[in-house]
Amino acid sequence: MPECIVIGGGAAGMMAAGTAAAAGVETAILEKNKMLGRKLRITGKGRCNVTNAGSMEDMMQQIPGNAKFLFSAFRGFTNEDVIAFFEEQGVPLKTERGGRVFPQSDKAIDVVQALIRFCRTGGVKYVQGQAEEIVTANSAVCGVRLHSGMEIPCRHIILATGGKSYPLTGSTGDGYRMAQKLGHTIVPPRASLVPVETEESWVHTMQGLSLKNVRLSLFENGKRIFEEQGELLFTHFGLSGPLVLSASCHMRHLPQRKYEIVIDLKPALEEKKLEERLLRDFAEYANRDFINYLPSLAPQKLIDYLLRESGIGAHEKVHQIRRQQRGSIVKALKEMRIPVSGLRPVEEAIVTAGGVNVKEINPSTMQSKRIAGLYFAGEVMDVDAYTGGYNLQIAFSTGVLAGKLRG
Repeated sequence: MPECIVIGGGAAGMMAAGTAAAAGVETAILEKNKMLGRKLRITGKGRCNVTNAGSMEDMMQQIPGNAKFLFSAFRGFTNEDVIAFFEEQGVPLKTERGGRVFPQSDKAIDVVQALIRFCRTGGVKYVQGQAEEIVTANSAVCGVRLHSGMEIPCRHIILATGGKSYPLTGSTGDGYRMAQKLGHTIVPPRASLVPVETEESWVHTMQGLSLKNVRLSLFENGKRIFEEQGELLFTHFGLSGPLVLSASCHMRHLPQRKYEIVIDLKPALEEKKLEERLLRDFAEYANRDFINYLPSLAPQKLIDYLLRESGIGAHEKVHQIRRQQRGSIVKALKEMRIPVSGLRPVEEAIVTAGGVNVKEINPSTMQSKRIAGLYFAGEVMDVDAYTGGYNLQIAFSTGVLAGKLRG
């Protein structure tokens, strides 16, 4: 029978299992899915952003909560170690905008197969089954009981079940229940990296519109708390896309506080430069109706918004537009204001915030402070980060540290 059982065959679980096996520990992965790495296969739209090439200081700044808890894990298995690991496993990588690191193949399956190879090399066994309960005696791990009633004895368990996002991939919060039954405190799970909902009907009419190279600012009770440039998408419920997912991490006080997204559609042009461009355009299209000029300025789905915000009649001639009206156009382009009414359900989140309280876990070993032989790795803990490869770095670093079975 295995000495160590890893519950959960995702990114953190496979890294933990492979690490334990490489040290000579007889290890098994207990996974309820028929395949390992099911969620990992769809990460990053199937491309899998494995880490970020930024500095350690930058990495820590990308973790909004409990960053200090991860210091030992990040120091023990850095982003450079992640890159070296996958390249040694035969997965060449590339670095893109914002330091995001992807497989050169743009295929997440290559990352999954590399982790499976790592586990197989060490002799990790795969057991398909659903863990029901961690069995203990004298406040120490002694086995795991499956949903079928079967009990597998072991000395060590690494709980790497993930959070509650993407439940169809198996992340249904089982780990929270098992940890809580052993006396661990669970910080209520909430959505992180999730699309946002808006009540403004005009936003919903732009469903399907994708904007690139725009700047998004997030305001909390009127104070700017986040700003970033990139891509976003209008949906039937509100907003999605990379910029919005990153902004959602900062909306931790909904509904007690008010959040507003402000989109700059022309971030490369300051207001003065934008007005100068309008003047050049107006000279060129002087005799056109305003509505017939707008497609040269913005996508078709934005035209109704610009007509409404500028207050200019659709068939008003361009040469008749006054300075004050030009100012309204500039403001509409530089300050598209969208109040946030809520976040989408946690099941739609890329990452779950909340989980096992990190105060009850030794940051130097990932071992429980309550149950000897019980370790944690990945999203099951109350740790989460912004987009950009940081969440998988957390999974890999905590997986390696847990897999060393120290303490």
